[in-house]
Amino acid sequence: MGSQDRSLGLSGSAVPLLRNLVHDRTGIYFEESHIDMLADRLAPLVIDRGFESFLDYYYLLKYDEAAVEEWPRVMDALAVPESYFWREIDQIRAVVDVIVPSLVGTRHGRPLRIWSIPCAGGEEPLTIAMMLDQAGWFERVPIEIHASDASPAAIARAQEGRYRERALRSLPAALRQRYFHPDGETWKLDRRLWSRVTSWSVVNLMTPEQAAPLACADVVFCRNLFIYFTEAGIRTVVDRLGDWMPSPGFLCVGASESLLRFNSRFSLEEINGAFIYVKRRP
Repeated sequence: MGSQDRSLGLSGSAVPLLRNLVHDRTGIYFEESHIDMLADRLAPLVIDRGFESFLDYYYLLKYDEAAVEEWPRVMDALAVPESYFWREIDQIRAVVDVIVPSLVGTRHGRPLRIWSIPCAGGEEPLTIAMMLDQAGWFERVPIEIHASDASPAAIARAQEGRYRERALRSLPAALRQRYFHPDGETWKLDRRLWSRVTSWSVVNLMTPEQAAPLACADVVFCRNLFIYFTEAGIRTVVDRLGDWMPSPGFLCVGASESLLRFNSRFSLEEINGAFIYVKRRP
């Protein structure tokens, strides 16, 4: 029995079933060595429902009509909220300095679209907005930044626009002064910059009807998500992005993530010193 079974008295025999169901619905997979972590995160939800076993919760998520309301709570429980401004900035700099100028002449009046998923508390899309603002792009061309996460709680934090010191630890001092002001123990984001993000939405990347309308973006940031996916889950998402994104389309993944073994329609290119996956016309 895992630690959560001893502390909460729940029957854990159905945790592997839950693990597989979570993988099917979200792409996130908990290896055998981490299955207790899954149980620990879901146990409070099981208790809150008044259940005495993980099997009851499995049946709720898989078969009950109430599952529609429960899955967002699961996503909140599984979310990794840690992010920070100016993270892996080389890719964002390459997008602002090289990719955006290359795309401007191809828009024919259409906005240039950038999608950030998962956006956590908004640090990534807001960093993108800062760099575009610093470069003066918002005054020159129509640009849409869309930010999504599978966790409703993460989107709620992003919409509040309030951050602790830890989230700003890598942000240059001049930009902190320009875009934030202290408010008690937190830093409050300048609302003008916040408004540069066109939309904030709850999206499960494994749900096509949610993801497809946003995945037609010219640039997609999907960083540090695939480390939690199986190869099958990664292949599914990358194949769909290959279907949905335009050509050329630019896909930014995390520094520790590689798509080379998936033989997708994206080729790895070095752009302005950063590695980015590019979908070109055949």
